[in-house]
Amino acid sequence: MHNEIFIGLLGRRNQGKSALMNLLTGQQVSIVSDTPGTTTDPVKKSMEVFGLGRCVWIDTAGWDDGGGVGLQRVERSRRAIDLLQAAVVLFSHNDFGQTEQEICTLLAQKRIPSVLLHNKRDEMPLSNALKADLARRFPDSPIVDFSVSEAHTADALVTPGVEAQGTPEAETQGAVAPLIAALKTVLASGTDAAPRPVLEGLVQAGDLVLLVTPIDAEAPKDRLILPQVQISRQCLDLHAGCLLCQTEELPTMLQSLRQPPRLVITDSQAFKEVHAILPAEQPLTSFSICLARQKGPFDLYLQGTPHIARLRDDDKILLLESCTHQTNCHDIGRVKLPNLLRQRTGKRLQFEFVSGLNPLPDRPADYALVIQCGGCMVTGKQLEQRLRPFAEAGVPVSNYGMTLAYLQGIFDRAVAPFRKA
Repeated sequence: MHNEIFIGLLGRRNQGKSALMNLLTGQQVSIVSDTPGTTTDPVKKSMEVFGLGRCVWIDTAGWDDGGGVGLQRVERSRRAIDLLQAAVVLFSHNDFGQTEQEICTLLAQKRIPSVLLHNKRDEMPLSNALKADLARRFPDSPIVDFSVSEAHTADALVTPGVEAQGTPEAETQGAVAPLIAALKTVLASGTDAAPRPVLEGLVQAGDLVLLVTPIDAEAPKDRLILPQVQISRQCLDLHAGCLLCQTEELPTMLQSLRQPPRLVITDSQAFKEVHAILPAEQPLTSFSICLARQKGPFDLYLQGTPHIARLRDDDKILLLESCTHQTNCHDIGRVKLPNLLRQRTGKRLQFEFVSGLNPLPDRPADYALVIQCGGCMVTGKQLEQRLRPFAEAGVPVSNYGMTLAYLQGIFDRAVAPFRKA
């Protein structure tokens, strides 16, 4: 459901990352200076790029920064990698050393495709010997010899506010066309496939989908939450009907329909009430489980959720929230899930929380269970990077929707539509 492509600009200080950021975006997004260490925290800019789609460029601090604050900048750059679907590794003056090797090794470990960009060719072109060596060491990474300084005097790929005209070839002309072409190549061959449509195999043209969308203290003012909007749009794309109602209106809504809905999708917090209202044969699931099926590690969730029954006193449970929001007494991750887990298991459980993109705990194996939110605000790649350390440590993983369904005794019903699809 999150269709932006996150692309990071990585490298040592003064390799031209910030200048490239400004060239790509057509704006003075990043500060450019000859003084090393000008970029501190990662700088992001979202824009439409012809040939790629909706992209988020991320300019990062230099990986060779030193000292107390400098090391914190490097750590921020390292953490930014977990956001990426692709990376551009910048180097110059035929100097591809230990730092660049470290970056490429980390990218390979995280299965993030990369482009090697030799910048400042106007000062020193890429040597044939180094190009051949890099092609041998990194066969899956295209190598581009480039000059940001030269490109600033040429036509850029994207001019803000101006739509490209003519053929696709014309749209990809410009000084950065070789870089965009290289990124298209690595993204097409990368492991981060396009998200699977949530309702694929579940809903067809002419079907009716009923969305139960409670409006409570957790609901945003004057709007729906993102998963509700996105699933509504997908119904339209599939030429299926889509109805919305609150939980208390569900009985009346069902009575007014000539035929039962093909599928009912509810907010996870209303699972118990909706389950009691619907006939047993009516397919039912939640927005959170739909998200998990589209871009989360669905099989890991299926396997990990039943481990709730094996929790013991003093087990630690980690809840991962992919966005940041103000909490209150109705908060699902901070309040409702911990309370339900304690009540239904009868165990003394300890809970820890990581919000947004804050660092993960250093010891994944310390946890008996990890519960991830629906992840509507992040990409599939970001979810994969977030959960991989726990999966590799053998820690069971679930998500909000599946956990709530399990605790309310309707896990099998909530995942049944996807087992059949």
